[in-house]
Amino acid sequence: MRAANRGPHSGASASGSNSEGLSLQRLPSRVPSMTELEELLKRPEGKTLEFKRDLSSPDGALKTIVAFANTAGGTLLIGVEDRSRRVRGIADALDLEERLASLVSDSVSPRLLPEIEILSWRRTQVLFVQVHPSPNRPHCLSREGPARGTYVRVGSTNRRADAELIEELRRFARGEGFDEQPMPGLDSEALDFRAASEWFAPVRKLARRDLETLRLVGTHQGRKVPTVGGMLLFGKDRERHFPDAWVQAGRFRGSDRSHIIDRTQIHSLPVRAIEEAIAFVHKHSLHGAEIGPVRRKERWSMPPVAVRASRCSTTASKSRIRAVSIPYPASSAAFS
Repeated sequence: MRAANRGPHSGASASGSNSEGLSLQRLPSRVPSMTELEELLKRPEGKTLEFKRDLSSPDGALKTIVAFANTAGGTLLIGVEDRSRRVRGIADALDLEERLASLVSDSVSPRLLPEIEILSWRRTQVLFVQVHPSPNRPHCLSREGPARGTYVRVGSTNRRADAELIEELRRFARGEGFDEQPMPGLDSEALDFRAASEWFAPVRKLARRDLETLRLVGTHQGRKVPTVGGMLLFGKDRERHFPDAWVQAGRFRGSDRSHIIDRTQIHSLPVRAIEEAIAFVHKHSLHGAEIGPVRRKERWSMPPVAVRASRCSTTASKSRIRAVSIPYPASSAAFS
């Protein structure tokens, strides 16, 4: 960031560290070529790209920078109209560059160092701001504080993160997963060890000490307790703790869900639930065969591999998400 060495309010310090003790080592800057800039201007705004006409109201730009850092990174181009993508350019580019560097340095916590460059575009200039996904997330606007000033990128918009998402960002920064969080109100007997042993039997013989290695059990204040992942997979009473951890499957007539032909609710453990959901889909799939010179080849209207991949992905991801905040179960649907 070229503005970083210009004064005490720039985005970097001479010592290379901030008041929180976090490293401010910068990534090497790479200025985009004219061709790459042209390609950016052809793209609509999205999760990793935003345009700003100017910096007359800096709050929007600061929220975008914070959201990029908390999510997947992104590029902010200042001097471009967001709807038409027409390049208006910027006046006093050097002053604007330093102003933005100072705003980011003074307004974002923990300290953040985006790359800021002045790019020439025909007879004018634009400000190019590259934000990398931050290892120190969650970042927030200092004046709003973490609870109200933490933003994430959702599509082409900046959304305020709620308490659960902020905690998820913190776990990400610590290298921890939601599935590995302990459930201190329970003990290790809350897991169905017999069911776990049966599912692992084709691969290995499961010992109780393996539950900790597999992160199905963790330690909390010196006690062995199940993790969230352990309860979702093998909990004896998991729906009491995660009431939406089940699967519903249905077949519908037409292209919407207004006419139900068949449906079922599946409350088995997740591995068995996946198999039962796949069996339901296969029951309602068209099945034929191709007769070859030697072998007969099965043909399905919905390929089994695709059905299995979709069902596994949905069950795995929605089991985690539903446990956090969204009140409805994972679902499968087939349409006639």
